[in-house]
Amino acid sequence: MIDLYTWFTPNGRKVSIMLEEIGMDYEVHPIAIGKGEQNDPEFLKIGPNNKIPVIVDRDTGLSIMESGAILQYLAQKSGQLMPTEGDDYWKMQEWLMFQMASVGPMFGQVHTFVRYGEGKNEEASERYLKEAKRIYGVMDKHLANRQYFLDWGYSIVDIAIFPWVGRCDWQTIDLNEYPNVKRWYLEIKERPAVIAGWNVPENDQPMPMPA
Repeated sequence: MIDLYTWFTPNGRKVSIMLEEIGMDYEVHPIAIGKGEQNDPEFLKIGPNNKIPVIVDRDTGLSIMESGAILQYLAQKSGQLMPTEGDDYWKMQEWLMFQMASVGPMFGQVHTFVRYGEGKNEEASERYLKEAKRIYGVMDKHLANRQYFLDWGYSIVDIAIFPWVGRCDWQTIDLNEYPNVKRWYLEIKERPAVIAGWNVPENDQPMPMPA
């Protein structure tokens, strides 16, 4: 049993989707970040970086923060959705780090400046939207000749990237301009585990459908 401390953000959804995909039992503990619950002393004992998601493995008592580390932990524990050796392992690390270093931080800045801070800082909005479009271009080129991000198959890399692309509407990104990303996104959004994990905790944010 896994205790999942989370909220319905892209990073939070990575882990709930992963847990649904591997069929592992888990209990959800919503952390309402808009109310500052991530700063509660009890939460800080397991998540000292003041961020969701965090998991606690009841089998071992181990707590883990940072979504990339959590995905790898759950993949290793379950023996699913992650190559463990050879070139496939390093390609997994390469594209997972791409998500952690580029997709998440840059798309998050677009959310801050383009969606929530519309009109307040045009220079920042232009800068981060331009970078987001560059990153979409990188992904589109990579997906031109493969079904998923890894030739190995559907993996934690796809799970890590999907919830951020699932906020393309917040980023004012038209997925029709990135047909390979669109094809990948439309396939993954229909997976039952993705649909279930998207709605953890329960929320009213639909996955956008490209025009």
